[in-house]
Amino acid sequence: MQLILREYNLKLKHTFTISRESIDFQPSLIVELKSDGFSGYGEATSNPYYKTTVPVMMADLEKIKPLIEATEDETPEEFWSKIHPHLKEDMFALCALDLAYNDLYARKKGKKLYQLWNYTTENNPMTDYTIGIASIEKMVSKMRELPWPIYKIKLGTKEDIAIVKELRKHTNAIFRIDANCGWGVEETINNAVELKKLGVEFLEQPMKADNWEAHKEVFKHSVLPIVADESCIIEADVAKCFNHFHGVNVKLVKCGGLTPGKRMIEEAKKLGLKTMVGCMTESTVGISAIAHLLPQLDYVDMDGALLLAQDIATGVTIKDGIIYYSELNGTGVTLL
Repeated sequence: MQLILREYNLKLKHTFTISRESIDFQPSLIVELKSDGFSGYGEATSNPYYKTTVPVMMADLEKIKPLIEATEDETPEEFWSKIHPHLKEDMFALCALDLAYNDLYARKKGKKLYQLWNYTTENNPMTDYTIGIASIEKMVSKMRELPWPIYKIKLGTKEDIAIVKELRKHTNAIFRIDANCGWGVEETINNAVELKKLGVEFLEQPMKADNWEAHKEVFKHSVLPIVADESCIIEADVAKCFNHFHGVNVKLVKCGGLTPGKRMIEEAKKLGLKTMVGCMTESTVGISAIAHLLPQLDYVDMDGALLLAQDIATGVTIKDGIIYYSELNGTGVTLL
């Protein structure tokens, strides 16, 4: 098996702002694994919050290149278990590698990934489209630019309720709110009351990730469901979220890929938690991997490629919130 690493700097259509940062470009690593005439592709983007950069990911993968390239016909689960001890401090790099291996494995089996997992796609959820923090005029302009059935609205400002009230005047779409750890307990409980009146479906990670007492208090009193994001990073976090959140948002780059992501979703379902997968502004490479988990999800946020000025791959396509699979096997990705 051959390992190929590619570095990209993905330009965004608009400056993307959340409660803690603004970006115009998203650095990204694409991993390609080649074997027996097939190629599999995976992706992980950089993220300052998680202290992850593309050069570090590439260096970490290069260190274990001989181990990766010596792999022959292991299942994705076996491959992940073998590699995890070497990349446990760099789950983003492990994610990109795991996605590529899952893609390659399914292509060699002559199946789409969801078919290999025996999933059926009749009841797949629609994806939301994210509106980053900006002036109200700019946020309205973004909605008009791309009319959508579900919007995720990034908040964490002093004018959050006013923002949502104004946006509601311009669309009947479902709203989801993501405060990216920007609120406190009383603020969350009070905001939930007002936001429910404005057609908000749930709140995502309103408070700081490690404030478990606060999460429990909000869980008891919020009139809207609360979904964990920054509080649910790896597999061990799912059980911690029980009785603190109503659902979990699994990010493949944070947990180390599709292989552990599937396990996290299965555990969440057993605990009665709502299941969601979110993206980290990936191109269609990473987004196409997420698509194969859709049959197991209640919600999904896989709009990353839609936020780009120019994509670097083809794969799944998204129209009016509905996800359409590629005709190709594996995750269905082709690099442009």
